[in-house]
Amino acid sequence: MTERRRGPRRGQGELEALVLSALREADGPATAGWVQERLGGGLAYTTVITILTRLLAKGAVTRERTGRSFAWTSASDQAGLAAHRMRKVLDSESDREAVLASFVTGLGPDDERLLRELLGRSGDEGED
Repeated sequence: MTERRRGPRRGQGELEALVLSALREADGPATAGWVQERLGGGLAYTTVITILTRLLAKGAVTRERTGRSFAWTSASDQAGLAAHRMRKVLDSESDREAVLASFVTGLGPDDERLLRELLGRSGDEGED
Protein backbone atom coordinates (compact mmCIF):
# COMPACT_ATOMS: atom_id res chain seq x y z
CA MET A 1 0.00 0.00 0.00
CA THR A 2 1.37 3.41 -0.95
CA GLU A 3 1.24 6.28 1.46
CA ARG A 4 -0.01 9.63 0.16
CA ARG A 5 1.73 12.68 1.47
CA ARG A 6 -0.43 15.65 2.16
CA GLY A 7 0.54 19.19 2.94
CA PRO A 8 -0.71 21.03 5.96
CA ARG A 9 -4.48 21.01 6.27
CA ARG A 10 -6.07 24.25 5.11
CA GLY A 11 -8.36 26.28 7.34
CA GLN A 12 -12.12 26.21 6.88
CA GLY A 13 -13.09 28.28 3.88
CA GLU A 14 -9.50 28.81 2.70
CA LEU A 15 -9.97 26.86 -0.52
CA GLU A 16 -13.26 28.64 -1.20
CA ALA A 17 -11.52 31.99 -0.78
CA LEU A 18 -8.72 30.91 -3.13
CA VAL A 19 -11.20 29.77 -5.78
CA LEU A 20 -13.18 33.02 -5.49
CA SER A 21 -10.00 35.03 -5.79
CA ALA A 22 -8.99 33.13 -8.92
CA LEU A 23 -12.41 33.67 -10.49
CA ARG A 24 -12.25 37.41 -9.78
CA GLU A 25 -8.91 37.56 -11.60
CA ALA A 26 -10.35 35.91 -14.70
CA ASP A 27 -11.18 38.04 -17.74
CA GLY A 28 -14.62 36.46 -17.88
CA PRO A 29 -16.32 33.17 -17.02
CA ALA A 30 -13.71 30.49 -16.29
CA THR A 31 -13.76 26.72 -16.44
CA ALA A 32 -12.92 24.50 -13.49
CA GLY A 33 -9.81 23.43 -15.38
CA TRP A 34 -8.68 27.05 -15.65
CA VAL A 35 -9.26 27.54 -11.91
CA GLN A 36 -7.33 24.35 -11.15
CA GLU A 37 -4.41 25.48 -13.31
CA ARG A 38 -4.48 28.99 -11.84
CA LEU A 39 -4.34 27.70 -8.26
CA GLY A 40 -1.61 25.14 -8.88
CA GLY A 41 -0.56 23.32 -5.75
CA GLY A 42 -1.75 19.91 -6.91
CA LEU A 43 -5.48 20.35 -6.31
CA ALA A 44 -7.49 17.60 -7.94
CA TYR A 45 -9.99 18.63 -10.62
CA THR A 46 -12.75 16.96 -8.60
CA THR A 47 -11.80 19.06 -5.57
CA VAL A 48 -12.14 22.24 -7.62
CA ILE A 49 -15.55 21.08 -8.91
CA THR A 50 -16.67 20.31 -5.34
CA ILE A 51 -15.62 23.76 -4.13
CA LEU A 52 -17.31 25.49 -7.07
CA THR A 53 -20.51 23.52 -6.46
CA ARG A 54 -20.51 24.49 -2.77
CA LEU A 55 -19.94 28.13 -3.72
CA LEU A 56 -22.83 27.89 -6.18
CA ALA A 57 -25.14 26.62 -3.41
CA LYS A 58 -24.07 29.60 -1.28
CA GLY A 59 -24.76 32.05 -4.09
CA ALA A 60 -21.10 33.07 -4.24
CA VAL A 61 -20.66 32.00 -7.89
CA THR A 62 -22.80 31.59 -10.96
CA ARG A 63 -22.33 29.18 -13.83
CA GLU A 64 -23.33 28.96 -17.44
CA ARG A 65 -23.33 25.95 -19.69
CA THR A 66 -20.51 25.92 -22.25
CA GLY A 67 -20.65 22.77 -24.32
CA ARG A 68 -20.62 19.78 -22.01
CA SER A 69 -19.25 21.65 -18.99
CA PHE A 70 -19.73 24.94 -17.17
CA ALA A 71 -18.01 28.30 -17.02
CA TRP A 72 -18.02 29.89 -13.58
CA THR A 73 -18.15 33.53 -12.49
CA SER A 74 -17.66 35.05 -9.05
CA ALA A 75 -20.88 36.59 -7.74
CA SER A 76 -19.48 37.43 -4.30
CA ASP A 77 -16.24 38.44 -2.69
CA GLN A 78 -14.57 37.09 0.45
CA ALA A 79 -16.53 39.50 2.62
CA GLY A 80 -19.80 38.26 1.13
CA LEU A 81 -18.79 34.67 1.71
CA ALA A 82 -17.84 35.40 5.34
CA ALA A 83 -21.18 37.18 5.84
CA HIS A 84 -22.96 34.12 4.44
CA ARG A 85 -21.15 31.87 6.95
CA MET A 86 -22.10 34.23 9.79
CA ARG A 87 -25.77 34.19 8.75
CA LYS A 88 -25.68 30.40 8.50
CA VAL A 89 -24.38 30.12 12.07
CA LEU A 90 -26.98 32.61 13.29
CA ASP A 91 -29.77 30.74 11.50
CA SER A 92 -28.74 27.48 13.15
CA GLU A 93 -29.24 28.85 16.68
CA SER A 94 -32.60 28.89 18.43
CA ASP A 95 -32.02 32.10 20.43
CA ARG A 96 -30.98 34.67 17.82
CA GLU A 97 -31.18 37.55 20.30
CA ALA A 98 -28.78 35.88 22.72
CA VAL A 99 -26.33 35.03 19.93
CA LEU A 100 -26.38 38.57 18.53
CA ALA A 101 -26.08 40.10 22.01
CA SER A 102 -23.10 37.87 22.80
CA PHE A 103 -21.50 38.72 19.47
CA VAL A 104 -21.90 42.47 19.95
CA THR A 105 -20.64 42.47 23.56
CA GLY A 106 -17.57 40.53 22.40
CA LEU A 107 -16.59 43.17 19.82
CA GLY A 108 -13.67 45.48 20.40
CA PRO A 109 -14.34 49.23 20.58
CA ASP A 110 -13.35 49.89 16.95
CA ASP A 111 -15.52 47.06 15.59
CA GLU A 112 -18.44 48.13 17.78
CA ARG A 113 -18.14 51.71 16.51
CA LEU A 114 -18.01 50.47 12.90
CA LEU A 115 -21.05 48.25 13.42
CA ARG A 116 -23.01 51.18 14.91
CA GLU A 117 -22.06 53.35 11.91
CA LEU A 118 -23.13 50.66 9.47
CA LEU A 119 -26.42 50.11 11.26
CA GLY A 120 -27.01 53.87 11.32
CA ARG A 121 -26.44 54.06 7.57
CA SER A 122 -28.80 51.18 6.84
CA GLY A 123 -31.48 52.89 8.96
CA ASP A 124 -31.02 56.13 7.01
CA GLU A 125 -31.60 54.33 3.68
CA GLY A 126 -35.20 53.57 4.64
CA GLU A 127 -36.00 57.26 5.17
CA ASP A 128 -37.01 59.35 2.15
